[in-house]
Amino acid sequence: MATNLFEKSKLMGSFGVRILGQAVYGNPSVLERSNSIYKSGRTFLHHGPETNTAPRLNRTRSVQSFYNQSAIDIAAAKPSVRLTPATILYSGKSPDGSHILRSAQYLHKELPVRIAHRVAGFRSLPFIVGCNPIILAVHELYIRAFYMLNEYPQIVDFETEKGYCQLLQGLLDDHKDVVTQLASGFRECRKHIKNEELVRNFLDRTLTSRLGLRMLAEHHLGLHNENCGGNGNYVGVINVSMKLKDIIDKWADFVRQTALHKYGKSPAIKLNGHINAVFPYIQAPLDYIIPELLKNSVRATVESHLDASEESLPPVTITIANNDVDFIIRISDRGCGIPHQVLPHIMEYHFTTANLSTDPRLDGGLFGNIMSEPTETSGPMHGFGFGLPTSRAYAEYLGGSLTLETMQGIGTDIYLRLRHIDGKFESFRI
Repeated sequence: MATNLFEKSKLMGSFGVRILGQAVYGNPSVLERSNSIYKSGRTFLHHGPETNTAPRLNRTRSVQSFYNQSAIDIAAAKPSVRLTPATILYSGKSPDGSHILRSAQYLHKELPVRIAHRVAGFRSLPFIVGCNPIILAVHELYIRAFYMLNEYPQIVDFETEKGYCQLLQGLLDDHKDVVTQLASGFRECRKHIKNEELVRNFLDRTLTSRLGLRMLAEHHLGLHNENCGGNGNYVGVINVSMKLKDIIDKWADFVRQTALHKYGKSPAIKLNGHINAVFPYIQAPLDYIIPELLKNSVRATVESHLDASEESLPPVTITIANNDVDFIIRISDRGCGIPHQVLPHIMEYHFTTANLSTDPRLDGGLFGNIMSEPTETSGPMHGFGFGLPTSRAYAEYLGGSLTLETMQGIGTDIYLRLRHIDGKFESFRI
């Protein structure tokens, strides 16, 4: 079975090498991007055969092959079955491990449906946008993932469940850079986009669906590993006694180190409020949202006080509020606020303030070059303009909100509000 699936994945890798009737074989940049996807077939199935050569490009397939997939059409017509975190938290454990089999059987039915929905989303893009090589490559990743999952045999015992876990882990690894790829692809074809609302809806749905898919897959892998002696503080993907202060401290230290590397200084990050709050929650989305918000506040603080010493920089203050219904994180900075002309665009994909400064030290000068490129020790402080809109989309997917209040000339307060998942009140569904 693994060999058959692998051969199908190689066939899928041949789609889309002719774009709008123009062959791309003479374009090294397109071939380089395509081959990076094709070569991933070597490790797509960890329990399958390996090969050292990329599949030969098919000269007859066109991009329209992406729109002619009957199995995907059938799956895309089915509704998804979404679960609340409380459902998976309190579903209970079986001494014989049957709860793990039930979890795998649920995913076996559910994941192909959700991925088919996302493939349908790619088809809804304007054709000229969908033909961008990077977006086309991500589209292909989803098509391949669909066939890998849809054609996996029924899970009836722990042997097939173990193989399914290997497949899930391989898919998680192959799709880990999808957000960056989408950001890069949409930036390349931005001039062809006439309907910004269509793109925003596509990205909101694709990114939040991806978050849900990863949480479900990682939840099952967590259950599987827990059965093999994993972390007792977790039920699958849920940290049953998450201390919010520990997560904020971890990312505050990361952002401070990043700022020190980029600017040579960083404001202090102070924490107050309900710092001892402990409750069950899914940590993964917080591990994306919190550093993104902190990077914005720290960058605004440093760049608006370039002549100040590190000791005289105003601190970034984080306040935690916890109650029976939800918890709130407020991040306050004194980075002179968001200009009036910028404020309406701050939550738009690809909008970035990185190039708005007129200070030569931030435009190719002392800081300009070192801020633009990631390094082995830290990522860029800014770039694609995906941080805030993605964080907002994640917060809303989690049944919460991300809002901000700014005082031009003073600073900005940003509020992340998320509902608890303990089942006492209505929560989001994964």
